[in-house]
Amino acid sequence: MKAKRLLILMSIMVLMMLAACGGKEQEEFTGPSDDELDNLNETGFPIVKDQIKIDIFARNDPASNDNWNDVLIFNEYEKMTNVDVNWKMVPHESVEEQLNLAFGGGNLPDAFHSAFIGSSTLMKYGEQGVLIPLNDLIDKYAPNFKALMKEYPEIEQAITMPDGNIYAFPTMGDPDFLSYNTAPMMYVNEEWLDEMGMDMPETTEEFYAYLKAVKEEGPSNGEVDEVPFGAPTIGHLYDNLRGAFGVANRGGQVGYIDVDPETEDYRFYPTSDQYKELLEYLNKLYTEGLIEKNIFSIEHEQYLANSSAGKYGSTVWYSPTQVMGEEVGSKYTGVPALEGPHGDKMFVNLKSAVRSVGAFAITKENENPASTVRWIDYFYGEEGIRMFFMGIEGDTYEINDKGEAEYTDKVIGDPDMPFSEQVSRFLTFPGGGFPTMVKKEYFRGAENSDVSVEAAEKLKDDLVEELWPPLLHTEEENKKLQGFGADIEKYVQEMRDKFISGTEPFSKWDSYVKELDKMNLDEYMEIKKAAIERQVEQ
Repeated sequence: MKAKRLLILMSIMVLMMLAACGGKEQEEFTGPSDDELDNLNETGFPIVKDQIKIDIFARNDPASNDNWNDVLIFNEYEKMTNVDVNWKMVPHESVEEQLNLAFGGGNLPDAFHSAFIGSSTLMKYGEQGVLIPLNDLIDKYAPNFKALMKEYPEIEQAITMPDGNIYAFPTMGDPDFLSYNTAPMMYVNEEWLDEMGMDMPETTEEFYAYLKAVKEEGPSNGEVDEVPFGAPTIGHLYDNLRGAFGVANRGGQVGYIDVDPETEDYRFYPTSDQYKELLEYLNKLYTEGLIEKNIFSIEHEQYLANSSAGKYGSTVWYSPTQVMGEEVGSKYTGVPALEGPHGDKMFVNLKSAVRSVGAFAITKENENPASTVRWIDYFYGEEGIRMFFMGIEGDTYEINDKGEAEYTDKVIGDPDMPFSEQVSRFLTFPGGGFPTMVKKEYFRGAENSDVSVEAAEKLKDDLVEELWPPLLHTEEENKKLQGFGADIEKYVQEMRDKFISGTEPFSKWDSYVKELDKMNLDEYMEIKKAAIERQVEQ
């Protein structure tokens, strides 16, 4: 009997401990402490009077610098701010595992940087109190980011979770940096067009005719084995052609949801007649040998080798001059938005200002949240953006006669070293996911090449008019979407590729639609509609 009572008592104690832990997880963030505020300079540099130390978990991409504890940009920023950052560099392939360990009760850092934290994770650990809400801190201590939200209201719309809180600073693209927001784009070999006496394709039928001519006429005159169309994945061509068939008319960042132009109702477009017609068109290109046969499995290195050899009559990827080299890449030019069989002409693969919602999040362990917000806010202002991408004036960049920032030879003086490898010796932006805004004035990636800028200008008049941001869901909705929602989306993509490749005949289309209905598509749509009404239709 005593043993039984002891067992009951121990069980009660365990339950009490779990409850206490649970209560701690749910504790509410009450704002900066008086001690922190006494040490904080609300404007200017240094950020704090007496030096503070913060621990930051950072995703380490192979393209970036290996050790941010000793890299020019952050060494200089430490001197400016009086904030000593201890960077925990986490290899990109183990970020998800390490995030789960940290959130699951491991050693939480003070903040997460460039970790691509998804909205469902932000929502889950924000509601639990593991990540702190940033709304008030942004209002008081982030004037640069606050100004961006005022200038571009879609930013706040995209990062505010369903509970009304902001739990992270995002990665952003300047809405005026068009070629960054439209990449990857479609290009054709202009020399081959001229060789065959053809004009730039303006419709899907003219594009088909061009690809067919490349296959049949051999416009390289034996220099290469021509491939009418090639890309790293069939998805790039599919993305660029959706607008020609009237689907994804609210942009490509909301998954498979758009608005039916006839009824004005929300639509799951992978069951629509227009979507079927798009897949039939792609199947026609594929079965006639106009698309690279192994496009569903091609290794990226093979794609790069083929493109650098000038084998492709057309492709969808980033700047040809940077990817293929100047000699080959200069033969390619951007394709305008193609008009489809029913008069649809729209480029829908446009990105919104917010690219990654979870670029910088602060945890409950952080004893200096206001100082940390001031620390990261600098990189959302003009000076900080320039510093993040260009470094230090007089050292890593100079201002030329046109008033433009240019890297010094110290940074890009080795023609035999790849661009990202050269700049990553001093800067950390290669690899992406960073908390700042990409601006044309300072970003030197493929999207800023002359051929990319010119290609984007051709799309300017046909951009999707109403662009929805990525949809944000409650934790309860996310649980369902991670279950049957993930199954639906996986099935749609698998069947897309099967229909295009011909391994599934279009005579099975009705069976495909019925199968989706069985997979709880109605509830999936109700969840998506609720998110749209919360986030978009306000």
